[in-house]
Amino acid sequence: MKLVRNVVAATVAALCVGGALAQAGSTVKIAFIDPLSGPFANVGQNQLKSWQFVAERLSGAKNPAGVKFEVTGFDNKGSPQESLNSLKAAIDQGFRYVTQGNGSGAGLAISDAVSKHNARNPGKEVVYLNYAAVDPAMTNEKCDYWHFRLDADTSMKMEALTAFMKDQPSVKKVYLMNQNYSHGQQVSKYFKEDIARKRPDVKIVGDDLTPIGQVKDFSPYVAKIKQAGADAIVTGNWGADLTLLVKALNDAGLKIPMYTYYAQVTGTPTALAAGGDSEVYVIAYGHANEPGEIGKIAEDFKQKFNDDYYTYATYNGINLMAAAMAKAKSSDPVKVAAALEGLTVKSFAGEVQMRKSDHQLQQSMFVTKWQKVDKKNPYSVENTGYTFAPVKQMDAFIASTPTSCQMKRPG
Repeated sequence: MKLVRNVVAATVAALCVGGALAQAGSTVKIAFIDPLSGPFANVGQNQLKSWQFVAERLSGAKNPAGVKFEVTGFDNKGSPQESLNSLKAAIDQGFRYVTQGNGSGAGLAISDAVSKHNARNPGKEVVYLNYAAVDPAMTNEKCDYWHFRLDADTSMKMEALTAFMKDQPSVKKVYLMNQNYSHGQQVSKYFKEDIARKRPDVKIVGDDLTPIGQVKDFSPYVAKIKQAGADAIVTGNWGADLTLLVKALNDAGLKIPMYTYYAQVTGTPTALAAGGDSEVYVIAYGHANEPGEIGKIAEDFKQKFNDDYYTYATYNGINLMAAAMAKAKSSDPVKVAAALEGLTVKSFAGEVQMRKSDHQLQQSMFVTKWQKVDKKNPYSVENTGYTFAPVKQMDAFIASTPTSCQMKRPG
């Protein structure tokens, strides 16, 4: 026993002499604030499990900081006000890192509240890791020093998606179908701007915005799409709003290409498979058939939960935090935030960089296409026998968009 203690002591001493891992062995608690009940609960539950699974997988000796990551869920019911209540509860319980992604309205509320809390409570600062709230305002006019976005924003994804769509000659009449909140409104806005620049011959034959999480039957909208003579749909819908749209398309027997942001998200693949073969694309920063470590994580996640791992930002988020903590030689949020700025780490699709000017992660993008599984793309999404196979990978600079952020740094 004495020998073991001596070995541990010698190891710690060696690490200290090396000037690293001052925080090794400590536990870093992350509060997950997203819907765990209500219409988007299935998505939130999946993403909480994803954060917890990766946090456990990359804890301790598996990360350069030597810290243990621990993720706890707080149910915000998809509401900005409930998000603020959850944030207060998390801070009261000692959490110094929070993560959220489902809904930019909630994201903007959290970012503003974190900024105000940090200004009023020096020594008790909180860092907000945004893994999926994609309103461009959050890294532009409403950017904040304590906010770091791990996902690509709406404008970045649309830049990449339209770069792909411009080379699809069959796309001539597009129907826009989106949720009526900031993300959906911006999918509509950026598509119109980007396609006009790249393919001015493409016509917008419909542009609908529906109340988020409230429409139970999309058949009237599908009838409008059919009547408009659309030959493609572009949608930023996610969760139940996309699943129900797909079901209505199946019921109407309408088979036209659909370009999406979130067809891979819980529930939608099963609905797609019920309609048989269809031409559906996803623009995202990862895909279901990734090789290497991330592929093994997805495989093990499915084995444990019989569920799909698709929120790859959880992997990048934990890796970035660990690298920042190793660089800062601390798990203190003030030092970690400073270390995150401009930080580059190796990811599953090349290097990713947390851009210093606006805290927007720069990363490559993929267009994937719905198809039956094959030898090259064997991952069965939601056990359907179908998958999202990569058809194009774009380097980070292709999707990168400029920022208007005027970052105000502390001090």
